Amino acid sequence: MSRVKRSLHARKKRRATLELARGYRGDASRHYRAAKQAVLKADQYRYRDRRNRKRDFRRLWIVRINAAARLHGLSYSELMHGLHLAGVQLDRKILADLAVHDADTFRRFADRAREALAAG
Repeated sequence: MSRVKRSLHARKKRRATLELARGYRGDASRHYRAAKQAVLKADQYRYRDRRNRKRDFRRLWIVRINAAARLHGLSYSELMHGLHLAGVQLDRKILADLAVHDADTFRRFADRAREALAAG
């Protein structure tokens, strides 16, 4: 069986891993073995946190909507239920943005939710 000489490909693979590890502290940015472990762990964190980011933003939006709703005499759940009854189809991201940047429009949505709750 013929021998496989890997010097070019092995060096290319090591160089790519060290490039991914740029900016890491200590040996993790300079030595291949430590860099390889650090990059693998970083990829695990990256995969996990792409999912966690979605949860974190949803929680932030709910906190902002709740704070703005309470300024208008409603709880978060009352506001969301009232908007649902009123047929308003805005997601939490947009509602939170309105609560922070356009209080007058948010107040009108809160009034519509309050009317829908009273009617239904």
